[in-house]
Amino acid sequence: MTAYPSTSTTDAAEAVPTGDRNTCAEAALTGNRNTRPEAAPATDVETTVPNHARSHLGEVDPDREPERPRRARAWLMVAPAMFLLAWGGNHFTPLVHMYEEDGGYAIWQANLLLGMYVGGLIPGLLVASALSDRHGRKPVLIAGSLAAIAGSLGLGIGFDQFWLLCLGRVFAGIGVGVAMSVGTSWIKELSAPPFDHQAGITAGARRPSLTLTLGFAMGAAVTGCLAQWGPVPEVVPYAVHGVLNLAALILVIFAPESMPRDQRAAGHWWHGLRVPLVAHRTFLRLIVPAAPWVFGAAGVAYAVMPAIVQGELGEWTTMYATVLTVVTLGAGALVQNIVPWINRLTGGRALVVGLALMTVGMGLGAVAALLADPILAFIVAIVLGVAYGICVVSGLIIVQAIASPQELAGITGVYYSLAYSGFLLPTVLAALLPVLSYTVSLAAVAIICLACLAAVALSTKHP
Repeated sequence: MTAYPSTSTTDAAEAVPTGDRNTCAEAALTGNRNTRPEAAPATDVETTVPNHARSHLGEVDPDREPERPRRARAWLMVAPAMFLLAWGGNHFTPLVHMYEEDGGYAIWQANLLLGMYVGGLIPGLLVASALSDRHGRKPVLIAGSLAAIAGSLGLGIGFDQFWLLCLGRVFAGIGVGVAMSVGTSWIKELSAPPFDHQAGITAGARRPSLTLTLGFAMGAAVTGCLAQWGPVPEVVPYAVHGVLNLAALILVIFAPESMPRDQRAAGHWWHGLRVPLVAHRTFLRLIVPAAPWVFGAAGVAYAVMPAIVQGELGEWTTMYATVLTVVTLGAGALVQNIVPWINRLTGGRALVVGLALMTVGMGLGAVAALLADPILAFIVAIVLGVAYGICVVSGLIIVQAIASPQELAGITGVYYSLAYSGFLLPTVLAALLPVLSYTVSLAAVAIICLACLAAVALSTKHP
């Protein structure tokens, strides 16, 4: 029995094509590349498939043979821009303490700035995906990169202007939203024929997820080091990001468009904001209860954990926050490549494994808050990082398995919108500090996470 609910042709709310797509979806969920649609009956007539890489004499044309390797690497032309958009979303994270101490901002203001870019991210996810379905992936990703550059400019010049910092974070969120919906869809399409004939069946989920995770980690690492030891820490990290983003744009301009004109959606772009696939049984039972914990875990690891031990660290709080951010996302990046193996080992239940680790991590976080122990907080970051990595990829595999090419960008945007809603969790916990300590609130979060784990586990057991 497959671990995820099967697609039914009789369920009108789940209008997902059947046949070969069901077989391929099962293969994606379990990571089994040996699953194939049943072959068509043989005929007495041999069909010759033309191969344009060969001459009329049947020999390889030396002018055409290198085309396939170049096309297989096409996704690498998009990855740097996507990497830097993720960088721009997370380079503020290690600086939260700096804004509190040097900028004079209240704890809730600093945490609000941390989560403020969700206000740009969710519209960026949903609107950008609809626009890309009508105009192609390339122009929308270019626009997202320009928004991220504008965001870094606002953050770099707005240290003493709270409204400008908020605006900069919103623009950074737009860039991340474009990366997570349009960039993910673009790399997924470039990781399949006719662009890439060698990629594994889950490469379309692993490549963009890993690119984003590495971008989040490197953005925090570089910014934290520049802030700790570099000049003008409130300006230089953002300037570095803006310059690198301009360089990545050059590669994007020459990258191949993966959305042919004859496959683009017709009509006004706002019609694309309707995503019927959100009513799919699999999406409702598995993705909805699990997705918010993806970035909820990351936010707790590198925003809440440094806050609970900052009294023990003094001037090293910024560097400690940087290390925790890199460790969290580094652990998430390392585990992402083995998610297909976890799916095969558990019969397609990698998401359940990730949520179980998430629950354990939140419980350990409550203990770390009680003890104010930097070492235990470090361990919590590793556990939550591994949980984040497993959940983000396993969720993306499920979403890609139930979506048609025309639905992919839209449902990916909805998935990441749900996932990023969890990034507001540190802001909520900070706002509750006058009435609830981190120990109590994290214990409550662990209980809620446990309930979501039970719901997902039950759905995978009884599809």
